[in-house]
Amino acid sequence: MSQQHGLPPLVSALKASAAQNAASFHFPGHNRGHAAPSSLTKLIGLKPFIYDLPELPELDNLFSPEGPILEAQKLAAKLFGSHETWFLVGGTTCGIQAAIMATCSPGEHIILPRNSHISAISAMVLSGAIPKYIMPEYNCNWDIAGGITPSQVNKAIKELEMEGQKPAAVFVISPTYHGICSNLTEISQLCHSYGIPVIVDEAHGAHLGFHPQMPHSALKQGADLVVQSTHKVLCSFTQSSMLHMSGNVVDREKICRSLQTLQSTSPSYLLLASLDAARAQLSENPETIFNKAMKLATEAKILIKKIPGITLLELPSFTEFPTIDPLRLTIGSWQLGLSGYEADDILYGNHGIVPELVGSQSITFAFNLGTCKEHVQRLVSGLQELSACSLQIETTETKVKDRGHAPFTDTSMSLNPRDAFFANKRKVGIRESLGKVCGELICPYPPGIPVMIPGEIITERALDYLLGVRRKGVVVTGASDPLLSSIVICDV
Repeated sequence: MSQQHGLPPLVSALKASAAQNAASFHFPGHNRGHAAPSSLTKLIGLKPFIYDLPELPELDNLFSPEGPILEAQKLAAKLFGSHETWFLVGGTTCGIQAAIMATCSPGEHIILPRNSHISAISAMVLSGAIPKYIMPEYNCNWDIAGGITPSQVNKAIKELEMEGQKPAAVFVISPTYHGICSNLTEISQLCHSYGIPVIVDEAHGAHLGFHPQMPHSALKQGADLVVQSTHKVLCSFTQSSMLHMSGNVVDREKICRSLQTLQSTSPSYLLLASLDAARAQLSENPETIFNKAMKLATEAKILIKKIPGITLLELPSFTEFPTIDPLRLTIGSWQLGLSGYEADDILYGNHGIVPELVGSQSITFAFNLGTCKEHVQRLVSGLQELSACSLQIETTETKVKDRGHAPFTDTSMSLNPRDAFFANKRKVGIRESLGKVCGELICPYPPGIPVMIPGEIITERALDYLLGVRRKGVVVTGASDPLLSSIVICDV
């Protein structure tokens, strides 16, 4: 279908389809908005329902694209520098799962950081891959995990070699939630020298490479498969993402089969069109579109550095990593005697400031294309007031001594994640679980490193760590019992 008035191909096709005077006897049941629920139309209007169309012939098919979806994906591939790009309506989660399923067969090993997203764990359940974990660098002062280094990846490859194994893939998170970037160029070169594909979880980095002062993208640094959350810093709808492939190391047919297995057969065309629109928005001025956001972030950092008692996360805190995303701003308030949670309560209650991430020692703010000067001024003045009204030095010294705990490495795996997932399970008291095989993924956030992963032996150190962070009010995800009085174990 030809594009209308310069609109992106999928946006154009959706507009034309919705404009037809059709006697519609198809799904969805609101029938192009005629039966849209009034409670929602009062909130968002009727138009989202008018464009909420199914896979009509003129709108193409996500799993066998030949028309506007194919054209939109090709334009995205050209912009981001991939050989092929797939649109995702299941978020970066389904992209990571597809990437791992396409590279790892049952029983094969994958090297990945211990703070990997839960989607990587579920991908090992789906694929039957066996993890070879790397513990990321960890900063106790900030209670934040970094990335992984080329030397750690090399060490993991060598250790598997000594066991007569070769990893089927290496999985890297870059940038991390806090914007810490790994040296993907060296990691990619290392892995390719062994013929190992590199998968990068670039959920937080779809914008990288679109400004001279930004880090290079994962594709630019040689990664084979890259999954991006286009909805995070870019402007597509929440839940929409892209999967990019570079080179021919990975079989594209396996990617297609995996995506067909994982994605909905009724994809939302609003999500798909938003990906096309976000790509078009970025294409208009790819070298200058982030100028305003970068300027605001730089100005904010200069002002925040001058505020007494506020610490800014910078590279010296993570010496092994080349750069931090300049649009991710993380501050610490421990010198004021405040945890991240306490500082966040004050900033939100007094100034209406809503951050992206709150941790025990830090708060992270995400700058993007929609960030405005007035909001930055509110953030700076809020931090200035926080500093001026802070607790006394005596309290500060007491609290500063009680920082985060470094993650531990004394874990051993009894079952791989797939076997642990399908194993019979039962719930036991937390102390009774000592020495048993964990049946659930338990992860305090931050630092975001899973303390217990299904299939691993539960240690006393792990239990003490979990109970300690729970007492401090840290959110613990994945536990069936949020109070941690009991734990699910594998009945083996």
